Amino acid sequence: MSATRYEEAVKGVRARGVEWDIDPTLDRMRDLADVLGSPQRAYPVIHVTGTNGKSSTARMIEVLLRERGLRVGLYTSPELHSMRERITIDGAPVSEQRFAELYEDVLPFLEMTDAKHDVKVSFFETLTAMAYAAFADAPVDVAVVEVGMGGTWDATNIADGAVAVVTPIGLDHTRWLGATVAEIAAEKSGIIKPESIAILAQQPVEAAEVLMRRATEVGATVAREGLEFGVLNRELAVGGQLVRLQGLHGVYDEVFLPFFGAHQAGNAACALAAVEAFARGRATGESETDSDQLDADLVRQAFVNATSPGRLEVVRTGPTVLVDAAHNPAGMAASVAALTEEFGFTRLVGVLAMMADKDVAGVLEELEPVLDELIVTRNSSARSMPAGELAELARDVFGEDRVHLVPRLDDAIDQGITLADESGEFAGAGVLITGSVTTAGDARVLLRAGE
Repeated sequence: MSATRYEEAVKGVRARGVEWDIDPTLDRMRDLADVLGSPQRAYPVIHVTGTNGKSSTARMIEVLLRERGLRVGLYTSPELHSMRERITIDGAPVSEQRFAELYEDVLPFLEMTDAKHDVKVSFFETLTAMAYAAFADAPVDVAVVEVGMGGTWDATNIADGAVAVVTPIGLDHTRWLGATVAEIAAEKSGIIKPESIAILAQQPVEAAEVLMRRATEVGATVAREGLEFGVLNRELAVGGQLVRLQGLHGVYDEVFLPFFGAHQAGNAACALAAVEAFARGRATGESETDSDQLDADLVRQAFVNATSPGRLEVVRTGPTVLVDAAHNPAGMAASVAALTEEFGFTRLVGVLAMMADKDVAGVLEELEPVLDELIVTRNSSARSMPAGELAELARDVFGEDRVHLVPRLDDAIDQGITLADESGEFAGAGVLITGSVTTAGDARVLLRAGE
């Protein structure tokens, strides 16, 4: 297949606006789904929202389901490298040819829906329709769907999730979702549907109250991390951690997670509970007793195979270079805690590029205690904060001497590695490249290109 056809499809999707333009209505999405034959109703859905940990949790759910022998569709966002990554079936992104076919198939219906509304079908709505159509065509046994932003008005919410997973909620996207944790929780709670099962990660009190109220109103069953399920124990291990998990229907011992940090152990517990809930739900037709649990060896094998690219990912050694997609204060706090606990760097250099609409000051405050020096730069996104502006904010937190301004990300990474090398603490020096999913994706490409 000519690459041009795929590139034209990507160009067509991007021409429908920018991903962060939010119009709080599902009218267009519902109309589009109707003319497509409501593909989102062709399979059960596990729906995932939250502020941090959505993609990691969704990926763990997906690998657990596949290990059970199910054909699984996974829809995540944003991508690290290619738009195809957002739509995966059986653990692999759709091919360039399939992506182009999906776009071409939905295009007449996009134009039909455009004609009915004052605002045309958006970038994210288009991709969501393509994903739902791809899963119906496959067909999949179950789809794991991560919201793009929020919940109630998110394009993915035309589906009624049999299981709704809410990862930890914090302040992010406040321009669109609300200025308080409670307001954001109210928006995200919209994925909890009547008679569904809600899997709730540990939450701030104000978020938990909102989520529980929503579940009660719609008659959903609730399982809460720390009460009905959770992490019983975790120990550091080479390349990750060894955890003991309390599921909804049993305890799972000696589970190796190839991820770092307590937050990833919590994500794993939520993923496990979601799959247990789904396995016992109406969607599968299974009838198990309360004493039943998933096969422990299956669970162990699934988690060993789980991946979460760009989440405290070691992409180089000598010095150790980590890439992390944290982009808000809560996410960065979790990453910093994992760094402190599991790596023990004697010297750590940061390379930071962030989107201008994020809480940059809050992220800098989280990074300051663990970084010896900080290199500020920008990533490939048009939304990236100019390096000069980021440097000004960073100097207010780190002081003049610890901040280095390097406009290009490739040069910034080179300087970060050089500073780590020059420290004379080869074994204990590291470089953390962070601030955005785009930063993580750009860095992965640059570092692998240099191998």
